[in-house]
Amino acid sequence: MARKPTPAPAQEEREKSRELGALRALAPFLAPYRGLMIAAILALISTAMISLMLPLAVRRVIDNFSSGEQLLDHYFVAALAIAALLAVGTGLRYALVTRFGERVVADIRKAVFDRVIGMSPSFYERIMTGEVLSRITTDTTLILSVIGSSVSIALRNVLIFSGGLILMLITSAKLTGMVLLLVPAVVVPILVLGRKLRVMSRENQDWIAASSGNASESLSAVQTVQAFTHEAASRAQFAQMTEASFDAARRRIKTRALMTVIVIFLVFAGVVGVLWMGARDVRAGDMTPGALVQFVIYTVMVAGGVAALSEIWGELQRAAGATERLVELLQTNDDVRDPATSTALPAPVAGRIAFEDVHFAYPARPGVQALDGVNLTINPGETVAFVGPSGAGKTTIIQMILRFYDPQSGRITLDGVDLRDVTRDTFRRSVALVPQDPVIFAASARENIRFGRPDATDAEIIAAAEAAAAHQFISALPEGYDSYLGERGVMLSGGQKQRIAIARAILRDAPVLLLDEATSALDAESERAVQAAVDKLSEDRTTLIVAHRLATVKKADRIVVLEAGKIVDTGTHDELVGKGGLYARLARLQFTDGIAAE
Repeated sequence: MARKPTPAPAQEEREKSRELGALRALAPFLAPYRGLMIAAILALISTAMISLMLPLAVRRVIDNFSSGEQLLDHYFVAALAIAALLAVGTGLRYALVTRFGERVVADIRKAVFDRVIGMSPSFYERIMTGEVLSRITTDTTLILSVIGSSVSIALRNVLIFSGGLILMLITSAKLTGMVLLLVPAVVVPILVLGRKLRVMSRENQDWIAASSGNASESLSAVQTVQAFTHEAASRAQFAQMTEASFDAARRRIKTRALMTVIVIFLVFAGVVGVLWMGARDVRAGDMTPGALVQFVIYTVMVAGGVAALSEIWGELQRAAGATERLVELLQTNDDVRDPATSTALPAPVAGRIAFEDVHFAYPARPGVQALDGVNLTINPGETVAFVGPSGAGKTTIIQMILRFYDPQSGRITLDGVDLRDVTRDTFRRSVALVPQDPVIFAASARENIRFGRPDATDAEIIAAAEAAAAHQFISALPEGYDSYLGERGVMLSGGQKQRIAIARAILRDAPVLLLDEATSALDAESERAVQAAVDKLSEDRTTLIVAHRLATVKKADRIVVLEAGKIVDTGTHDELVGKGGLYARLARLQFTDGIAAE
């Protein structure tokens, strides 16, 4: 069953703030392009003024129709000149406004991506990646349609409405008074139905984001979905969310169409009534035929302006909701933040890591201690392995060193400096990671390895690949190191992906090396080759190894045994086997009786 994307109480609370005032949050993005915005506004005002001049020319032609042919020709030439100016001004307005909108929305997209790419993992425990992508694409597209079109049209119609109303009043105060009596009848439906439209627009956007997140999750795990023959269920779930989005859109469209029908009917019914009374005044000699035609044209322009504003109102409401969603991302507080004043690390970084009474629970599981009072010091150049059953806290140790999370109490230091006192970029440059699930980008093998150090030469990339036992299979690819590896490395086996990730870490050449199940997907031959490379690489740097396969940690300087977030034992392989504790039990499960007895 598809989940409703936004709980009802939260949605009701957010509806109150989703007035058009939410669009004020766009001001910081508009400010840098004030000159372009002013030019667009001037072009807009010019075209509106030219449009208001056309009825005057029409009146002159009608009232002087029986005058000399030369004078009549002058009026038609003047009308043609006005039309030419209107065409040029409209084209200029479109170019300026559209460029302005594209520039602002590009900045918004960059700002949102810049924000979310630096958010800690706890942020992505609360929101699906697909929903974030939906906000960057769908919501910014809504804002683009408003900045690059709707606002311009709205301002133009406001000018046409106000200018036309003034000129109507000058032409005939009596007929203008009748027109103004229709205003409350038009405004009331806009206000009443507009409120409902705002709620429906938000619901529609929420369902679109939810379906996007669902699709992203299924497609990113498409092999697992297919392996478990879950295609039908995935199709059904996505279809259910898409239909929910369509139903919300259908209700919004129905309401907006109803509002448009009511407003346009009332406006043009009023025009017919005014035209009827104006015709009677012409017959009575109270106004000229040209004046009546001028008044009717202004009335149609004013009515068209009101009708256009009723259309644009819904767009502005949707854009206000989209702006609010994007501002939420920009203003979201990250659980992990850089200090206001950063402390410098010693140069060069030696790689001494210390955990001092560290307690930590994941935000999604606040009642379960992932690390429970961990005290541990790892000396520069030391290789320390972490072993223990699943959920013991091994990978959590790695994540804490990278400061993906902060401890609830205690502290973690690098060369005596608390990680919370250093900007994340600074200390992470001193760390190389090989994750448990290697990440392969949709790029070439060369670029995937170069990700570890963007300024590396091709020779250094090849050397890193050779050290990671990856050079041979990369060279065998159709285009060698320039071969495209596909999204998430679909062209590679699990072991090949892991060797690419290891080559990337080798290339980084950082003083601290983190290996999280780095050899778990390798065959025996590749594992021996990579293990030899890791042993050599570990000689001059601090190395932390997380492993379930104890054969990969036997040569570690020290093995730390974790259970339920606590350190239950430390020592070398031989010492721990001799103690007969948890490590010995794990060793008996993995090694032969002869090895276990050593």
